[in-house]
Amino acid sequence: MGNALRFLCGKCFEPSAADSGSLGPHGVSSATVGVSALAHDLFQFDITSQVPEGLSNHVVSSKKAQANWYRKLVDAWRESKPPPKTPEEAARLVIQTLKRHQKADVEGLLAFYGLPLPHTLVEVAAQPPTSLPDGVKFEFHTLPVDAKAVADGDTVTVYVSTTDPRESAYVPGNVHAAAVQRSAARARRNYEQADALHQQIIDSGYRVIVHQNEEVLAKKYRIRLRGIDAPESAMPYGKEAKNELTKIVQGKSLRVLVYGEDRYGRCVGDLYCNGIFVQEMMLKKGLAWHYSAYDKRPELETWEKQARAKRVGLWASKNPEKPWEWRKDKREAR
Repeated sequence: MGNALRFLCGKCFEPSAADSGSLGPHGVSSATVGVSALAHDLFQFDITSQVPEGLSNHVVSSKKAQANWYRKLVDAWRESKPPPKTPEEAARLVIQTLKRHQKADVEGLLAFYGLPLPHTLVEVAAQPPTSLPDGVKFEFHTLPVDAKAVADGDTVTVYVSTTDPRESAYVPGNVHAAAVQRSAARARRNYEQADALHQQIIDSGYRVIVHQNEEVLAKKYRIRLRGIDAPESAMPYGKEAKNELTKIVQGKSLRVLVYGEDRYGRCVGDLYCNGIFVQEMMLKKGLAWHYSAYDKRPELETWEKQARAKRVGLWASKNPEKPWEWRKDKREAR
């Protein structure tokens, strides 16, 4: 059973600060903690043959039927290589495994773990490019993204390690010197001096970040997602757009293809997260518009139309306000 525990639970996740909202009946949210809870219950079922308490309040079938589901799910989880890591992957495994069972039972089981319901799942079509597309100025891979770095549904701040070959050639001498002096100050336990030196580093567009138990000097980039425009924070669905982008990128290392810079000094780029094209996800979930004034890619227009047809996200409203028109009205009202 020890091997089963490691197999079922070894890839699962601890709850984070971002998981605190929208808890499901099982005490979990739609974030990765739901995957961990499902893996834990499958392991317990494998030992005891008992389904979790409270599940009957959310499904229509008997406990005997529930036990049958869990036997199937234990086998499916064991056979999946690798096992599900994200809520979407776990939801797809449940839906596929129990596809011949009642819809109310499947949806009740998913809701019990805070996993996405079938109608909310998005099939991703775009594949990461194997070579740099035309127009790309440069690309980089980021350190894991902090949830607080997501400003809204189309802007995120990222950090790139200065050990990256491209970055290492451009670190200013004063930043490198301050990093060395800060390390020495911390070794002497002179934390006041170390903090002052770190502030100098931050003011220069860098930061020292702890990554895999080591301190890493990293360059700061603000990224504006190319080709989409998400609702502003004060607009309807602004919060939902920010939360969705956070859910996609939080804790992940991103591949960023930079095409240029906007008037606010942000890099305009395409984001890929674990092979997923982030802009595609935002458009298909109805949490961004295709910014056609600046990007003519037909696939972005198609993904927006698909979300419109399904009336998901902001398209559930009859006449959602375009964010660029909302910004214009705000400027003219000043």
